Amino acid sequence: MSAMAAAHNAINLSQGFPNFKSDPKLIELVAKVMKDGHNQYAPMAGDLGLREVISNKMEQLYGAKYDPNTDIVITAGATQAIFTAIAATISKGDEVIIFTPAYDCYGPTIQLFGGNVIELQLASPHYTPDWNEVKSVITSKTKMIIINSPHNPSGMLFSEKDMLQLQQISEENDLIVISDEVYEHIIFDDEQHQSAARFEQLAKRSFIAASFGKTFHNTGWKMGYCLGPKILMNEFKKVHQYNVFCVNHPFQKGLATFMQDENTYLNLGAFYQQKRDFFLDLIKDSKFKMTPSKGTYFQLLDFSEISQESDVVFAEMLTKQQNLATIPISVFNKDTLDTKHIRVCFAKTKETLIAAAKILNAM
Repeated sequence: MSAMAAAHNAINLSQGFPNFKSDPKLIELVAKVMKDGHNQYAPMAGDLGLREVISNKMEQLYGAKYDPNTDIVITAGATQAIFTAIAATISKGDEVIIFTPAYDCYGPTIQLFGGNVIELQLASPHYTPDWNEVKSVITSKTKMIIINSPHNPSGMLFSEKDMLQLQQISEENDLIVISDEVYEHIIFDDEQHQSAARFEQLAKRSFIAASFGKTFHNTGWKMGYCLGPKILMNEFKKVHQYNVFCVNHPFQKGLATFMQDENTYLNLGAFYQQKRDFFLDLIKDSKFKMTPSKGTYFQLLDFSEISQESDVVFAEMLTKQQNLATIPISVFNKDTLDTKHIRVCFAKTKETLIAAAKILNAM
């Protein structure tokens, strides 16, 4: 969709990246580290100072203790963290449960290592998991469940009750969990992020994937990290060592210094809630129906009162004829289920959101 947006000179609310700059202080810190000569390989698991900052953050926010020496690895983005966790644990014939709509790296990576994807469709407009359905599909071959909260593309949050259900099911069936938490700091309306790290028994069997790119407005840096208990992270490192070995050293050192100020990530929810509220207010009188996103920087729009075309056709029309690029949700759904929803990214400047809203309001 970004390629189509470029071809038609369309406003791009499709791909999930901000169109504003990173914090100048972070840029300066990284530049200084480069000038100071930290331009060679980092330790395999990542810069120790950064791992220590992450460890402190997890304990302060979630009461969870992750040893920076054994339980944390800095990765080339959260997607590499997820890929490596799957590669380290999934073999031919293993079944992995995912919830759709799902981020598009889960299924192909499972299949790459011979696993079978078990898709459970979340129902709009609330996209909450049905744990009885989860129990009904578990077999002797089930090895893993992958969750994503805050959830891309719906903006749904897993509740404490959801996480307790997940903890019980994973314990009873000896399952590994990947908790994709890349939007952990982008949460609205005084909601609380229910990290897998908060739940002691769940944390013992979970990989947690996180993203500096989503948090600090620099997705092009491809910087993330993975957390887990030592027994899982030992297996993770066996793949990581021969996959990337280590990732961008000066960026790690710059991030380690930058994150010592916890406000750099704790204020993120309020920052993006202003953008969400601003955008939703702009289109409140449009023909689109919407349930306000609870997290992430994405918002779903129901276009069923505007068109009965498929969401793919509608998104293509919107790009080519109205010069606004969005994402059709069916591409993330089980069996490409079409619910007449498109996803927009509101991690944009006010000027971009105003221009996009003008197009949406005219539909």
